[in-house]
Amino acid sequence: MLIGYMRPYQEDPKCADQLQKLKNVDCTNIIAEEHASAKKRTRLKEILKNLNRGDKIIITKLFTIADSTHHLVEILETIERKGAYLQSLTEGIDTSSADGYSFNAIVNHLLVFQSDVISEKTKQGMYEAKLKGVSTGRPRKPDENVKRAITMYQSKKYSLAEIKEKTGISKSTLYRYLESEIM
Repeated sequence: MLIGYMRPYQEDPKCADQLQKLKNVDCTNIIAEEHASAKKRTRLKEILKNLNRGDKIIITKLFTIADSTHHLVEILETIERKGAYLQSLTEGIDTSSADGYSFNAIVNHLLVFQSDVISEKTKQGMYEAKLKGVSTGRPRKPDENVKRAITMYQSKKYSLAEIKEKTGISKSTLYRYLESEIM
């Protein structure tokens, strides 16, 4: 049986892209998680529990099925123990194929996978912070201090060290603001 598995994530929150790709490979059954939470993968647990010899789980990319390299290894061991297979469309991985993979290809896929995990967690954290009204990134310097530093600099009466001491504006920050004023 070909079992399509998908879950929502930041770039595909409704699983629409995943669904289209899984339909293109004629999955017998397509199963979706209701949420992106790594802790509550009830549908994945159900699939792994009911997996039969010769079944194949098809995903669009490795990030869909696991949230860490360790988690991926656990899932792959479970699938292999059951005599089933995994196919990842994006990475071109199919454990049912006799055409082996080179070690370099596997390592490269794991690097991309780990990057996807970090990227998705970062995007999720930024999204959640935005919902809470928290601004992300480096805090801006107060405008009064910047204006004062620019005035002091343009008066040519103060050294850069004195400007920094009195306003808290560093030389690089001052120059960046001066450049933006010119443009």
